[in-house]
Amino acid sequence: MDYTFSNTWNAYTKEIIGFIKNFKDEGKLFGDGDRNVIKLFEINNAVVNVKSFKIPNLINQIAYRFFRKSKAQRSFEYAQHLEKLNIGTPKPIAYFEESTLLFFKSSYYVSEHLDCDLTYRELTRDLNFPHHEEILRAFTRFTYQLHEHNVLFLDHSPGNTLIKLNDGDYQFYLVDLNRMNFKSLSLEERIKNFARLTIHKEMVKVMSDEYAKCVGENKNKIFEMMWSDTQKFQEKFYRKRRLKKKIKFWKK
Repeated sequence: MDYTFSNTWNAYTKEIIGFIKNFKDEGKLFGDGDRNVIKLFEINNAVVNVKSFKIPNLINQIAYRFFRKSKAQRSFEYAQHLEKLNIGTPKPIAYFEESTLLFFKSSYYVSEHLDCDLTYRELTRDLNFPHHEEILRAFTRFTYQLHEHNVLFLDHSPGNTLIKLNDGDYQFYLVDLNRMNFKSLSLEERIKNFARLTIHKEMVKVMSDEYAKCVGENKNKIFEMMWSDTQKFQEKFYRKRRLKKKIKFWKK
């Protein structure tokens, strides 16, 4: 097992290695563990979040072994980069990788666990959430700052932004970081980055209005772009879902 630690957590190397070795039998399960498994561990009056990534398929085992950075490594390095940009994310602690001579196997990303008041998903489920529009506009400004720092968060979806309310001083933190690009973004790329967030037209109207203010563009133009991208994503999403159901039917 190879591992890399952030400098601020080197003193706890032994304890965290123990968390990884005993991951299957210890720790408190966090979330549903559908694809990847997340467990929480306590250390020095802090809670540590350990994410165990699913072992990839055979082709990707070779790719991650020789040609690509693992999801754990990318999560760690991207979190460090976001920190340098003063963009919110749980503090990175370490990542672990286990490989054989030819194949990549298990990997883990370790970060400080962040307690939040809600995620963006709650805003999509309760349109009457207190201060809904204020939070949504603040989130839009946060996304604008990502884009201004040349950050394209490819998994910008409802569950991947944690929100702290702080009496109106809203703070946002990105999680599930392994898919990002860092480059200068066109207006089209910026607007398309909102496509996965909501199916609600009213929310898109608010976000497009706020983003138009940020970029100095006509709000109707930004709304048309954002709503069009949202509809295209939804069509693609449900087309894939229908296809998967057909495939599973034939498998039966």
